[in-house]
Amino acid sequence: MTSPHSPKQNHVLAVLPDVDYARLLPDLELIAMPLGWAVYESGGHMGFVYFPTTSIVSLLYVMENGSSAEIAVTGNEGMVGISLFMGGESTPSRAVVQSAGNGYRLKASVLKREFALGGNLQHLALRFTQALITQMAQTAVCNRHHTLDQQLCRWLLVSMDRLDGEELVMTQELIANMLGVRREGVTEAAGKLQQDGLIRYSRGHIRIVDRAKLERRVCECYAVVKREYDRLLPYRIPGVTVP
Repeated sequence: MTSPHSPKQNHVLAVLPDVDYARLLPDLELIAMPLGWAVYESGGHMGFVYFPTTSIVSLLYVMENGSSAEIAVTGNEGMVGISLFMGGESTPSRAVVQSAGNGYRLKASVLKREFALGGNLQHLALRFTQALITQMAQTAVCNRHHTLDQQLCRWLLVSMDRLDGEELVMTQELIANMLGVRREGVTEAAGKLQQDGLIRYSRGHIRIVDRAKLERRVCECYAVVKREYDRLLPYRIPGVTVP
């Protein structure tokens, strides 16, 4: 891992003032985040906060019988491990890498030092947390009231917003696990989107063919969450529009 990687590929780190960024830089450790890696487990001790750069992490709630459903997604717009600065050292959810890539991690002790200073990182982290809570709440509403087709559109747009490019590597089985539905349902929904010319799906590779049509097809939940992220955080994801 060499020069092409930079902490400033993460938008939170990128907007920090120079003095704050310089203070953090020696403690930011570049790591690979492979597909399926559990960043943290339910109830486990959290020793780091993570800043994804080219990866996407899904926050999952896992039931006693092993079934799970995604409650939020985090990529280069934010961080993973908010429990460390929200008053706890663990969380009942599970964080798993949904799209492989890289990121930077910061020791919990360094994060707490920054929060004790009450500066810019604290301000950004708390605003990100408010946006994340909005995403979690809207996901719960979406899963209850909207069709699987609409949920899949929302999930694809949210994921693509956090990637460079228009292709996502993800099997239908993994998507089903994220949405908490049967694989057959995802197969049918993805087939409809492909038939209507919105996406192209082949051997685990999903490419958006017509983003404008996908945004018209998605339920209101995508726009609600997107606007809240734009309102709370001092950056915008390039090339992304809100319907």
